[in-house]
Amino acid sequence: MTEKIALFVDSGMDLPPEIATLDGVFIVPLSINYSNGSFLDKIDITAAEIYDRLDQEIPTTSLPSLEIIENTIQQIKNDGYTHILAMTISSGLSGTFNALRLLLNDHKDITSHIIDTKSIGVGGGIQAAYLKELIDKHYTFDSLVEIGELLPKKGRIFFSIPTLEYLKKGGRIGLVTSILGTALNLNPVISCNSEGIYYTVAKARGRKKSLQKMIDQLVAFGENSTDYQIAIAYGTCKEEAELVKKTIEEKLPHATVIYFNDVSPVLGVHTGPDVIGVTILDLN
Repeated sequence: MTEKIALFVDSGMDLPPEIATLDGVFIVPLSINYSNGSFLDKIDITAAEIYDRLDQEIPTTSLPSLEIIENTIQQIKNDGYTHILAMTISSGLSGTFNALRLLLNDHKDITSHIIDTKSIGVGGGIQAAYLKELIDKHYTFDSLVEIGELLPKKGRIFFSIPTLEYLKKGGRIGLVTSILGTALNLNPVISCNSEGIYYTVAKARGRKKSLQKMIDQLVAFGENSTDYQIAIAYGTCKEEAELVKKTIEEKLPHATVIYFNDVSPVLGVHTGPDVIGVTILDLN
């Protein structure tokens, strides 16, 4: 029997738009909740709209509704897919992985497997984008599962965030220490550890040094590889992100692809407008 494989992800993965629009990709949106109502990530609200209102209200976020997950699984089946390869943002940061896992388990009439990327934003998105490449090259479902389960260890995500205020208010601070950050103009570089929980990789005084340390971390991870993919995401600071991209291209010249896009609204809630994130997936 021919396998027809759907890629099923959540919106917090920041799947590159050029991959998100391909046939066979299904995305369930997380929710962004204000005191006057809830909005679906990337559908009802943009990151810019959230940034514009941050001084009035910092919203909360929640996992995709069970109804939307259920409807999407049903749609995948109705479209004739025989297999579902699901990937989500880190189970250490969100309940999305468990929600999808539980609902997929209820559908015994379609073969499915779910991967915890142990990452977030483009860190998860780059893993899913690579697996979509392999799906389109007609890799078998079993081989995709095997490759997919190894990807979290082959990738790294790094964020430079000028303020930890939003992470703290969203309860997503993880192992990141927030003490004195603002007073000393400390701009930490944050990553996800092997459990998929935020931690501080480096501390830097000022934005410029923070971005440099973030790039240094990325280069240190990828410099001995000759086959890797990179993604860069940004809040409102596109020009700064373009300079980061230029530096990375010079220092890591073997990237087969460099994705470059703004962060999703749901991530913007937790990082604030001035975030820049970089990720690398080592395919050697």
